[in-house]
Amino acid sequence: MMSTLEIIAAMISFIGVALGVTGKRITWPWWALSSVLYGILFIQWDLFASAALQIVFFVAAIAGWFGWGKNGAVPGPLKNTYRIYIAVAVILATLALAPVLDRIGAASTYADAILLFASIAAQLLMVYQKYETWVIWLVVNIGYTALYYSQELYPTAILYVVFTVVAAVGWRRWYATYRSTI
Repeated sequence: MMSTLEIIAAMISFIGVALGVTGKRITWPWWALSSVLYGILFIQWDLFASAALQIVFFVAAIAGWFGWGKNGAVPGPLKNTYRIYIAVAVILATLALAPVLDRIGAASTYADAILLFASIAAQLLMVYQKYETWVIWLVVNIGYTALYYSQELYPTAILYVVFTVVAAVGWRRWYATYRSTI
């Protein structure tokens, strides 16, 4: 069942993510607003990990606003050892959270948990202006597309299909920006 809240949240979220691809600082207020709206929506749908993620996105929006310079993001690479640490942390955190989500009656457990922690990793990499953020977002967006479609959140599922394409563009653009500075 589509709601006005979902449609508005999807539109605002799209604007925020599209601005993120450009590396413009103005992306962060849009992320913050969409986080509030999606937090409310996901609580209504018992997607508790997705709702909790919106708190992380809101805090990251504040950090991003103050962390990025007035000219926007200056993409750089992530060290290989950090890539391994991130992957292990996401897996371990997922294994810890999924049973908790199951016990509290969440609509999704392992899928919502792994997407939560991968999104947190991607969001932190975005705040820290690492071009690998877009690789993670690409994978996460595919996962969220399937999750939200299975929950009949169709406008949000469609939004995540678009986000998948945006993530590919963001990866290309941020990597090219980085390569032009070395």
